[in-house]
Amino acid sequence: MKAPTGYASWGFYFIVYKLFKRSHYSELRMLVKYATFRPTLPTISMSNSVIPHSLLSDLDIHLFRSGHHYKLYEKLGSHVIEVDGRKGTYFAVWAPDAQAVSVIGSFNGWNINSHHLGARWDSSGIWEGFIPGIEHGSLYKYMVLSKNGTVLEKGDPFARYWEIPPNTASIVWDGEHTWKDKNWMDTRHQYNGLDKPVSVYEVHLGSWRKKHGNTESLSYRELAVDLVAYVKEMGFTHVEMMPVMEHPYFPSWGYQITGYFAPTSRFGAPEDFAFLVDALHQAGIGVILDWVPSHFPEDAHGLAQFDGTHLYDHADSRLGYHPDWKSRIFNYGRNEVRSFLLSNAMYWMDQYHADGLRVDAVASMLYLDYSRNDGEWIPNVYGGRENLEAVSLLKEVNEAIYSEFPSAMMIAEESTSWPGVSRPTYAGGLGFGQKWMMGWMNDTLAYFKHDPINRKYHHNEITFSLVYAFTENFMMPLSHDEVVHGKGSLIAKMPGDAWQKFANLRLLYGYMFTHPGSKLLFMGGEFAQTSEWSIEHGLDWASLEYGNHQGIQAWVKEVNRLYKELPALYVHQFDGQGFEWIDMGDVQGSTLSYIRKGHSPDEVALVICNFTPVVRGDFRVGLPFAGEWELVANSDELRFGGSGVEPNSLLNSEEVPWHGRSVSTTLTLPPLATLVIVPKLR
Repeated sequence: MKAPTGYASWGFYFIVYKLFKRSHYSELRMLVKYATFRPTLPTISMSNSVIPHSLLSDLDIHLFRSGHHYKLYEKLGSHVIEVDGRKGTYFAVWAPDAQAVSVIGSFNGWNINSHHLGARWDSSGIWEGFIPGIEHGSLYKYMVLSKNGTVLEKGDPFARYWEIPPNTASIVWDGEHTWKDKNWMDTRHQYNGLDKPVSVYEVHLGSWRKKHGNTESLSYRELAVDLVAYVKEMGFTHVEMMPVMEHPYFPSWGYQITGYFAPTSRFGAPEDFAFLVDALHQAGIGVILDWVPSHFPEDAHGLAQFDGTHLYDHADSRLGYHPDWKSRIFNYGRNEVRSFLLSNAMYWMDQYHADGLRVDAVASMLYLDYSRNDGEWIPNVYGGRENLEAVSLLKEVNEAIYSEFPSAMMIAEESTSWPGVSRPTYAGGLGFGQKWMMGWMNDTLAYFKHDPINRKYHHNEITFSLVYAFTENFMMPLSHDEVVHGKGSLIAKMPGDAWQKFANLRLLYGYMFTHPGSKLLFMGGEFAQTSEWSIEHGLDWASLEYGNHQGIQAWVKEVNRLYKELPALYVHQFDGQGFEWIDMGDVQGSTLSYIRKGHSPDEVALVICNFTPVVRGDFRVGLPFAGEWELVANSDELRFGGSGVEPNSLLNSEEVPWHGRSVSTTLTLPPLATLVIVPKLR
């Protein structure tokens, strides 16, 4: 008997036979009805090399189509399994407007006629099937025949591993990593809480350190040795990795993603990435991953025009095209896309033990008119500029993550005054745990660029952040965005001669680490890299041959230690009861003095910042209470590259009212310096 062509292949008749034998008459009627309306494909000969099989239950389909499936990665994509004693790979892909989908790859000579998947009869738009003999490590793509007859070659949206770019094939992957971080996972609530010190080292894995004459990035396993040891030595509590998901263009820094479920293969296999995360955890260091649900690139092998239509984005460019990044915007109102993104967020927490996600470009998701002029955007159903579908998605992502992983950290890069970004969804917020304090970053860097003699005219720039510091749970970022695109390095932004530049940078870090909020510092800033960051080159580690760079590095170690050891600096870092001004009004002297508060009334830290290069003898400051006080940090010490002006290490209160306090003390205030003073323990 001649094999039938078109949709009614041998596989189709096999399913009909099975349903009839099992008396599944309702499913049989659905299948026959659906098959009746499928187009015939005379140009493609169907084969019987794909065995009908599914990992998807009715519940999976319901959750997928309703936009609430959180673990699609267990169902879609490629999965090495055994069916009826035969080992092979099950494939499932969403392409509802395709006429046909086949699996092409190294196993069939990339022949589009060899392995055709079958379309499910439930109108879910999913094509699936089991192919015997396809093993772990096989290269593959999906051949998608669009309705207009265009043949598309697409990577798998759920692939867990991809070829090293510029190659674009997905890879069947069945590898496993044996995790050894149980102690961390069981106790990470002790490190990720809002009342815990969180000092984040932001790193781009491909350019942190280079080898072979500064031409090749370190592998995941090499980073598991070098990066882990360095972060531990520097005293950071967490690492934030710029996007590790597979991306075709290295200079995109990882923000133009095609493989949302795969660590980039540039630095090793998925197990190697897991090994790196595991090593960080075993060293007591948390891992935050950059996550990019705001846009995706238009590369031919990626999500764009996946089945010949705008499947993952909007067809109307006023909704679906991002003018800043020249990429596509996800359609947050399409339920299947929501399931894709929700599952992706869950995947990195579940499969790779991430401790949190820093969500990129949240502002661009929230506003329909983001970076658009009048007439270039479409209002929401109420005529407003808010992207209601994106708001709904972000809330659900946060609810899902915190429900499944209560000790997680969800952090928003959000640059506007959208209310309640880091407030619970039940209280009307977006549900993030923290939000980047972009206003603090902009105002502070603007202030530090001023020559100290002129800072008295800009005093509000350094004090304004405390007006709104507790409206959100703020993380204070000095990120990669501040040292690229001609902005120069942090040290280059500082005014004055060489000594003043380094003194200003130490002062900046002292002020940052004693200001309310968690901390983030981009790699290279911790030793005052002089050149702007470039991913083509590793950091300028050779600069550490010089004492002034060594001094900055030593000071960052010191403020990390201080931040972790003084509860007054972190217990109430998101709460107004943890901060009190001593003097915010010394405009002429350009100084600030304030108190940070811990668990008890006597668990305090007094901070004094001198933003001028003038030494101030007999500087009087009010004290919160009488007693003996001890200097525990001075950024002007010689070991940090300072001038060596040393206030008394022990200070006694005097019954001299000052700054509205009943007692005060005097000390010598070093130039361009931060001092931290605490009550002396008895």
